[in-house]
Amino acid sequence: MIVKVKKLDDRAILPTYGSAYAAGADLYALIEGESLTIGAGETVLVSTGLSVEIPEGYVGLIYARSGLATKKGLAPANKVGVIDSDYRGEVKVALFNQSGKEQTVAAGERVAQLVIAPYLAVEYQEAEELSDTARGAGGFGSTGNK
Repeated sequence: MIVKVKKLDDRAILPTYGSAYAAGADLYALIEGESLTIGAGETVLVSTGLSVEIPEGYVGLIYARSGLATKKGLAPANKVGVIDSDYRGEVKVALFNQSGKEQTVAAGERVAQLVIAPYLAVEYQEAEELSDTARGAGGFGSTGNK
């Protein structure tokens, strides 16, 4: 599948895969200057300088990069960003600093990963009853610790 990507800035870097079987393509920070500082507990919108054409029936999902999240405490503020197939604006990453100290992001640093996935558009219908299951209404750890 081909996903068209438009550079909104000549310095933008197209998404790249880190390995042959990687599900997510890395997104790179496009910032003015050499780096961007994100204070502890702060969220900053990081530009990628890219716009994407997600095919109809698919969604672009922006996930954290595990290394950035574990080493620097930087991850998307909304946990998973959603790019709808009809969106043509710039892809930005709302990067949240969950560490207890100031962190920096370098120009061109990989800040998130983009996964393209199919989805089902459904119609929600009100119902008086739902089908029974063994689990029922149990949730939030109701199936035990082991």
